[in-house]
Amino acid sequence: MNLASRTVNFTIKRLTRMLCRVYDSPLKQIPYQGPLILVVNHINFLDIPVLYTHLQPRPLTGLIKSETWDNPAMAYLFDLWGGIPLRRGEADLEAIHLALAALKQGKIVAIAPEGTRSGHGRLQPGHPGLVTVALHSGAPLLPLVYYGNESFRDNLSRLKRTDFYIKVGQPFTLQAREASVTRAVRKAMIDEIMYRLAGLLPPEYRGSYANTAAATQNYLKFVEPQV
Repeated sequence: MNLASRTVNFTIKRLTRMLCRVYDSPLKQIPYQGPLILVVNHINFLDIPVLYTHLQPRPLTGLIKSETWDNPAMAYLFDLWGGIPLRRGEADLEAIHLALAALKQGKIVAIAPEGTRSGHGRLQPGHPGLVTVALHSGAPLLPLVYYGNESFRDNLSRLKRTDFYIKVGQPFTLQAREASVTRAVRKAMIDEIMYRLAGLLPPEYRGSYANTAAATQNYLKFVEPQV
């Protein structure tokens, strides 16, 4: 890691810890190398800086909306972090190929299946692009959620620190088994993955996946964690 990366990461980590109480002890469960798909929820602009800087020196990259590169400052930051631009609303094969290449290189690839920030912290429906990466790579998936940071702006206006909670679940692989991977099967797979996120969240944050009793595990194979 070069001097620019170390300086930026140190500065952002210190700043976020000044503004937030980051409960980051669960990050000890994250392996120090991949291949690994880190499946995360997406609340606001704090998610990525906190996750990236607190997971260093792990080799982390992730799928980031391509519009981020329209802002020169953000473009510099995410180029520094090795982010993978993703064109939303279409099957972005280039982004998928880059994610698969990163996994093959032993990296950790963070993917937020919701595809956009919720703002309120409640889970939104997942999009099945993650399924393609998981099935083609065979890499294990590890669910990680954060919550509390949806209150950041309100807390900042009152000069109050924000509680930023992180929880990490059990790793698993996605298995098609004997099923033909139709649109319906892809939908069932992403729902099973999203329910793993929902199970880590307090009930008020589960949103579209509030009925955890409806969760299935037909396409999930749980594996032993490796740190």
